[in-house]
Amino acid sequence: MYALFKKEIGSFLSSLIGYLVMGVFLLITGLFLWVLPTDFNILDYGFASLDGLFIIAPYVFLFLVPAITMRSFAEEQRLGTMEWLLTKPLTDLQLILGKYLASFVLVVLSLLPTLVYYFSVYRLGLPVGNLDSGGAAGSFIGLLFLSATFVAIGIFSSSITDNQLVAFILAVVLSGFMFIGFDLIYSLSLFGPLDLMIQQLGIEAHYRSISRGVIDTRDLLYFMSLIVFFLGLTKLTVSSRKW
Repeated sequence: MYALFKKEIGSFLSSLIGYLVMGVFLLITGLFLWVLPTDFNILDYGFASLDGLFIIAPYVFLFLVPAITMRSFAEEQRLGTMEWLLTKPLTDLQLILGKYLASFVLVVLSLLPTLVYYFSVYRLGLPVGNLDSGGAAGSFIGLLFLSATFVAIGIFSSSITDNQLVAFILAVVLSGFMFIGFDLIYSLSLFGPLDLMIQQLGIEAHYRSISRGVIDTRDLLYFMSLIVFFLGLTKLTVSSRKW
């Protein structure tokens, strides 16, 4: 599995896609936080806060994570190398985890430079350090779990097609629905006492909860369950190719 993980990471970093993903993420968040005259602009806002980053980042990841994962299995199937991989001394789970972890590491690498934003805002505060570090830490953790979930959804989407564009669109739709879909259903107030339960099925409610700086085990279990669920679906898809 480690050899596959290294191969996937090397493949990302030896092509433009890895650097493009990191560059686009930093460019978009940087423009919104420091340049464009928006409600998220830190310098115009007048308060030492990184809230804008944690509001913008999930929506950017909605498109960037599928761009990373779309090739993971779809490309193997298109080139006919999927059967070759399945003959290797790897279990289906090891194969899936190798690709999953490689994609997740690339997302983490794109997120790491945003720590510069934290230290910049920390220094800009009056007095210096006048920043809710607990809330920022919770939000960074929330972003890691959110991106890990998006990667699991993207890997599953890539496993059911040999077309990268289809895998990308499917991952965006599924991730978007899981992120804001249940919240939109909740806002319609169609199910009375069940509305709150429906809202809790969505990612956004749990992401907001972690972003407050309080790590609730219910939120962690939710994200872990969702990751395991989509990786389990991926395993079923990959295993079915042997039948």
